[in-house]
Amino acid sequence: MRSEANALPKYIQASETLIRDIVAGRLRDGERLAPERDMAADMGIAVGTLRKALGELEQRGLIERIQGSGNYIRHQPDTSGVYALFRLERIDGGGLPSADLYEVSKVEKPADLPRFGSSTMAHRIRRLRRLSAEPIALEEIWLDAKWADTIDPKRLSESLYLFYRRSLNLWITRAEDRIGIAPMPDWGRSLGVFRDGMAGFVERFGETDTGEVAEYSRTWFNSDRARYVSRIR
Repeated sequence: MRSEANALPKYIQASETLIRDIVAGRLRDGERLAPERDMAADMGIAVGTLRKALGELEQRGLIERIQGSGNYIRHQPDTSGVYALFRLERIDGGGLPSADLYEVSKVEKPADLPRFGSSTMAHRIRRLRRLSAEPIALEEIWLDAKWADTIDPKRLSESLYLFYRRSLNLWITRAEDRIGIAPMPDWGRSLGVFRDGMAGFVERFGETDTGEVAEYSRTWFNSDRARYVSRIR
């Protein structure tokens, strides 16, 4: 279930790609970016779209645009984007996250979930995650039903945290991740993307600014295609 309506605007996708490269250190502080036409061609977007993306970065103080000279990277200690808490990267680094929606349903929390939230019900969201269009992970998110009576799949953004903020007034400000290995889930076999067997596994507890755990998720990722990366500054 992949919908262009759920995709982030192209200029946001471009700015997020650049932000992830800045955070990863692939774009260094003070580095001069390539000419805009070359960058646009490399990213497969129009020059006008790129300029809008660069305008976003300029407003956030992540680049400096010098007339007649070019665009220069300016690192900030709090550099972040809508994918700031997305820790998976391609083996060769980076990659723009996107998601194919598989299922959205409201169900009673099963016994195998850890305790979180105040409701006995939760919204279960299952997705196929991609990095720069390559399938890399299966994701199952459980949002405590306290935060929404219903969720319209058509309104979901590829960035769930962005959807939470805009539609539910829910801000996930902190996450605790627990990393291990686990077998790929049965529900993902029908997608025909991953082989059976063990996979990298991430459990996440997403907290609000008051410390309440509003969301629990589990992600199975193909370690041949992606790796979990956490950078400490």
